[in-house]
Amino acid sequence: MQIIMVLLTVLAGMGLSVEAGLLGPLGEQVGKLWATFSIFGVGAALTFLLMLFFSPRNSPSFSSQPAWTLSGGLLGPVYVVALTVTVPVIGIAMTMIGILVGQITKSFIIDHYGLFGTPPRKVDRRRIAALCFIIAALALMALD
Repeated sequence: MQIIMVLLTVLAGMGLSVEAGLLGPLGEQVGKLWATFSIFGVGAALTFLLMLFFSPRNSPSFSSQPAWTLSGGLLGPVYVVALTVTVPVIGIAMTMIGILVGQITKSFIIDHYGLFGTPPRKVDRRRIAALCFIIAALALMALD
């Protein structure tokens, strides 16, 4: 089951690269914030349709959830605007590797301390070495 989840995340990552590739030119044509809005508008409509047909009917309400759990929605537009702004300047690959460095670094902190209710997973030398390789990839690409 774990290998299926890993493959799913790889496919999702590929989708993010396609999204970045679409957002850069769209942002240049219609404006960066309009491009961001279009992504969320289409995504919200699709999610709404999926919820109508596949979501359990007895889900707990949003109002019963801690406010901090809903704050993740604030981060999505920041991410999409960052993609829209950076892709035309530094390209998709450099943008994605930069995003990856940020994601892995913060993920290690979240995992190590078990933040946001996740089970703690200690950061060891092997994980730090993996992060160093990703940072090295970013540095090598920046030499262009």
